[in-house]
Amino acid sequence: MAAMRYRLTFVLGVALGYVLGTRAGRERYEQLKKSAQQIAQNPAVRNTAETAAQQGRVYAGKAFHTVSDKVGDRVPASVAQRVRSLRDRNIDGTPEDDWGTSNT
Repeated sequence: MAAMRYRLTFVLGVALGYVLGTRAGRERYEQLKKSAQQIAQNPAVRNTAETAAQQGRVYAGKAFHTVSDKVGDRVPASVAQRVRSLRDRNIDGTPEDDWGTSNT
């Protein structure tokens, strides 16, 4: 009987800890979410992110040309066609992301 009482106390303690922990966890999550949104809306952060994205696109383009020069005709036609279609898919010279929107 005493073992059952300890188990019940343990289970109640775990349940209470879970409820209190999730409540505190949710409040902390909301605080972190709000802080992240404020940081993301900062113009300096947005400019830095856009600059990094543009540099990444430049380096990716250079890497593509370097690899395509070295690989040449060894790439299957289906892969080459897919790469050409991705390269040609742009608006006013700005590459689109996977959702079809420009990265501005």
